[in-house]
Amino acid sequence: MTGKIRYYFLIGFIGFLITYAVSAGNNLFTTSLMRGLIGFVVWFLLSFVGNWVINFLKEQESLPDVSELSAALQEQDKGSNLDLTTPDQSEELNDLLKQTPEDQLQAEFTPLEPPKLVKTIDDKDPEELAKVVRHLTEK
Repeated sequence: MTGKIRYYFLIGFIGFLITYAVSAGNNLFTTSLMRGLIGFVVWFLLSFVGNWVINFLKEQESLPDVSELSAALQEQDKGSNLDLTTPDQSEELNDLLKQTPEDQLQAEFTPLEPPKLVKTIDDKDPEELAKVVRHLTEK
Protein backbone atom coordinates (compact mmCIF):
# COMPACT_ATOMS: atom_id res chain seq x y z
CA MET A 1 0.00 0.00 0.00
CA THR A 2 2.84 2.43 0.78
CA GLY A 3 4.28 1.92 -2.69
CA LYS A 4 0.92 2.70 -4.21
CA ILE A 5 0.53 5.92 -2.23
CA ARG A 6 3.71 7.19 -3.85
CA TYR A 7 2.10 6.71 -7.23
CA TYR A 8 -1.05 8.47 -6.04
CA PHE A 9 1.05 11.44 -4.88
CA LEU A 10 2.98 11.42 -8.17
CA ILE A 11 -0.22 11.49 -10.21
CA GLY A 12 -1.62 14.21 -7.91
CA PHE A 13 1.55 16.28 -8.34
CA ILE A 14 1.34 15.93 -12.12
CA GLY A 15 -2.29 17.13 -11.90
CA PHE A 16 -1.12 20.05 -9.73
CA LEU A 17 1.53 21.04 -12.29
CA ILE A 18 -0.86 20.84 -15.23
CA THR A 19 -3.58 22.82 -13.44
CA TYR A 20 -1.13 25.44 -12.15
CA ALA A 21 0.51 25.87 -15.56
CA VAL A 22 -2.83 26.36 -17.29
CA SER A 23 -4.12 28.73 -14.63
CA ALA A 24 -0.94 30.80 -14.09
CA GLY A 25 -1.19 32.67 -17.37
CA ASN A 26 -4.58 34.22 -16.63
CA ASN A 27 -4.78 34.47 -12.82
CA LEU A 28 -2.95 35.75 -9.77
CA PHE A 29 -0.39 33.57 -8.00
CA THR A 30 -2.71 32.71 -5.09
CA THR A 31 -5.61 31.84 -7.40
CA SER A 32 -3.36 29.65 -9.52
CA LEU A 33 -1.94 27.99 -6.40
CA MET A 34 -5.42 27.26 -5.01
CA ARG A 35 -6.56 25.81 -8.32
CA GLY A 36 -3.39 23.74 -8.50
CA LEU A 37 -4.07 22.34 -5.00
CA ILE A 38 -7.62 21.52 -5.98
CA GLY A 39 -6.24 19.80 -9.09
CA PHE A 40 -3.81 17.84 -6.87
CA VAL A 41 -6.67 16.60 -4.67
CA VAL A 42 -8.85 15.69 -7.64
CA TRP A 43 -6.08 13.78 -9.46
CA PHE A 44 -5.02 12.05 -6.22
CA LEU A 45 -8.60 10.90 -5.56
CA LEU A 46 -9.12 9.84 -9.18
CA SER A 47 -6.01 7.69 -9.11
CA PHE A 48 -6.97 6.20 -5.74
CA VAL A 49 -10.53 5.38 -6.85
CA GLY A 50 -9.32 4.08 -10.21
CA ASN A 51 -6.88 1.71 -8.54
CA TRP A 52 -9.56 0.57 -6.11
CA VAL A 53 -11.96 -0.19 -8.99
CA ILE A 54 -9.28 -2.13 -10.88
CA ASN A 55 -8.44 -4.20 -7.80
CA PHE A 56 -12.13 -4.80 -7.13
CA LEU A 57 -12.62 -6.09 -10.68
CA LYS A 58 -9.55 -8.33 -10.38
CA GLU A 59 -10.95 -9.94 -7.25
CA GLN A 60 -14.26 -10.78 -8.92
CA GLU A 61 -14.82 -14.44 -9.60
CA SER A 62 -14.08 -15.54 -13.12
CA LEU A 63 -17.07 -16.44 -15.24
CA PRO A 64 -18.15 -20.10 -15.19
CA ASP A 65 -17.04 -22.30 -18.05
CA VAL A 66 -19.03 -22.41 -21.25
CA SER A 67 -19.75 -26.11 -20.70
CA GLU A 68 -21.40 -25.32 -17.35
CA LEU A 69 -23.52 -22.60 -18.94
CA SER A 70 -24.61 -24.84 -21.81
CA ALA A 71 -25.51 -27.64 -19.39
CA ALA A 72 -27.60 -25.24 -17.31
CA LEU A 73 -29.40 -23.98 -20.42
CA GLN A 74 -30.17 -27.50 -21.59
CA GLU A 75 -31.76 -28.31 -18.23
CA GLN A 76 -34.26 -25.53 -18.66
CA ASP A 77 -37.07 -26.43 -21.02
CA LYS A 78 -38.94 -23.14 -20.74
CA GLY A 79 -38.92 -21.17 -23.93
CA SER A 80 -36.97 -23.75 -25.86
CA ASN A 81 -39.79 -24.53 -28.30
CA LEU A 82 -41.49 -21.69 -30.11
CA ASP A 83 -43.91 -22.24 -32.98
CA LEU A 84 -43.64 -19.37 -35.45
CA THR A 85 -45.71 -20.89 -38.26
CA THR A 86 -48.88 -19.19 -39.39
CA PRO A 87 -52.05 -21.15 -40.10
CA ASP A 88 -52.90 -21.83 -43.73
CA GLN A 89 -55.61 -19.39 -44.86
CA SER A 90 -55.16 -19.66 -48.59
CA GLU A 91 -58.71 -20.96 -49.16
CA GLU A 92 -60.25 -17.96 -47.41
CA LEU A 93 -58.11 -15.59 -49.45
CA ASN A 94 -59.07 -17.33 -52.69
CA ASP A 95 -62.76 -17.05 -51.78
CA LEU A 96 -62.36 -13.32 -51.26
CA LEU A 97 -60.62 -12.94 -54.62
CA LYS A 98 -63.21 -15.02 -56.47
CA GLN A 99 -66.16 -12.82 -55.50
CA THR A 100 -67.99 -11.50 -58.53
CA PRO A 101 -69.04 -7.88 -58.94
CA GLU A 102 -72.71 -8.95 -58.61
CA ASP A 103 -72.01 -10.24 -55.10
CA GLN A 104 -70.43 -6.96 -54.17
CA LEU A 105 -73.30 -4.87 -55.62
CA GLN A 106 -75.97 -6.65 -53.57
CA ALA A 107 -75.24 -4.46 -50.57
CA GLU A 108 -76.86 -1.06 -50.83
CA PHE A 109 -74.76 2.06 -50.66
CA THR A 110 -75.62 4.46 -47.86
CA PRO A 111 -73.69 7.71 -47.60
CA LEU A 112 -72.08 8.61 -44.35
CA GLU A 113 -73.93 11.26 -42.40
CA PRO A 114 -71.79 12.42 -39.49
CA PRO A 115 -73.40 14.60 -36.80
CA LYS A 116 -72.87 18.33 -37.10
CA LEU A 117 -70.34 19.64 -34.65
CA VAL A 118 -70.15 23.25 -35.86
CA LYS A 119 -72.95 25.74 -35.39
CA THR A 120 -73.79 28.06 -38.21
CA ILE A 121 -73.80 31.84 -37.86
CA ASP A 122 -77.59 31.91 -37.96
CA ASP A 123 -77.80 29.84 -34.77
CA LYS A 124 -75.73 32.27 -32.69
CA ASP A 125 -76.92 35.25 -30.76
CA PRO A 126 -75.88 38.64 -32.26
CA GLU A 127 -74.43 39.77 -28.93
CA GLU A 128 -72.26 36.67 -28.77
CA LEU A 129 -71.04 37.31 -32.32
CA ALA A 130 -70.14 40.87 -31.38
CA LYS A 131 -68.13 39.60 -28.41
CA VAL A 132 -66.26 37.18 -30.66
CA VAL A 133 -65.42 39.92 -33.18
CA ARG A 134 -64.22 42.26 -30.39
CA HIS A 135 -62.08 39.51 -28.94
CA LEU A 136 -60.50 38.71 -32.31
CA THR A 137 -59.74 42.36 -33.10
CA GLU A 138 -58.01 42.98 -29.75
CA LYS A 139 -54.26 42.43 -29.54
